Amino acid sequence: MARTNRNFVVVVGSSNTDMIIRVPRVPGPGETLLGGEFSTAPGGKGANQAVAAARAGGRVAFIARLGRDSLGNEAMTRLRAEGILLSHTVRDDAHPSGVALIFVGSDGENSIAVAGGANQQLSRADVSAARGLIARARILLLQLETPLQTVAAAARLARRAGVRVILNPAPACPLPDALLRNVSVLTPNESEASLLTGCKVRGAASAARAALILQGRGVETVIITLGAKGAFVAGRDQTGLVAGFKVKAVDTTAAGDVFNGALAVRLAEGCPLFDAVRFAHAAAAISVTRPGAQPSIPTRREILSMLRP
Repeated sequence: MARTNRNFVVVVGSSNTDMIIRVPRVPGPGETLLGGEFSTAPGGKGANQAVAAARAGGRVAFIARLGRDSLGNEAMTRLRAEGILLSHTVRDDAHPSGVALIFVGSDGENSIAVAGGANQQLSRADVSAARGLIARARILLLQLETPLQTVAAAARLARRAGVRVILNPAPACPLPDALLRNVSVLTPNESEASLLTGCKVRGAASAARAALILQGRGVETVIITLGAKGAFVAGRDQTGLVAGFKVKAVDTTAAGDVFNGALAVRLAEGCPLFDAVRFAHAAAAISVTRPGAQPSIPTRREILSMLRP
């Protein structure tokens, strides 16, 4: 797979099996709701983003750890069916595959708890073993469901090889400047941007302030997603709000992952920043109209259809 492959995206991250209960509303602390509807679906932020990138038209490789169990076997089969390269997806004999327990309310809002399992064993050595693969990518896409030192090691390797790094800082946690300096594009939502900057982000004006703080810490481009309002984009040459799409949400579980996977592909293809964000908005908007994580992810044809006037 040559470096000239303009749409080659490498994803380092997690793979989970989502166990989903649909309820009238997400239960509060100490509350039990009856009458829920149960289903399972493939998920995990890393795997979701890899599938989103593949369906958006990218050539994708996935660096991850899965347990040597039935859930891991099913995940490998599904990822291969998407055309994703799994040469550096490690099978772990000592730890189970990751699992996420998800409540989804009738308004599309969700609450998630994750048992990371093998995801938490993804190591710097695993990433180092894939350094040649990373060096051939146009984009390295990262999230935070694997150990932070592993994420940082992957970002360093990519930066040294001249590969652009997209970091989706979710689940939210404080991040060192040493990592942020290796990030080409940071894609927090409002709550994640608030945690990273100490600036309460609620809309475009406060997002602009947060973006300046993050750029001051070394990030080249900041894209703060604002839900239905769109995304505030602060790049080297362009800054402003990119509008989203108005749709009726059924399930928002993987919307951020779909956004990031689609964004990675369009940036790998050399698309201008604002156009790439618009493409990612369309992909995420389609996904929230469908239930599930990976089952909700649209194809490139569907995304382009939504973008037509």
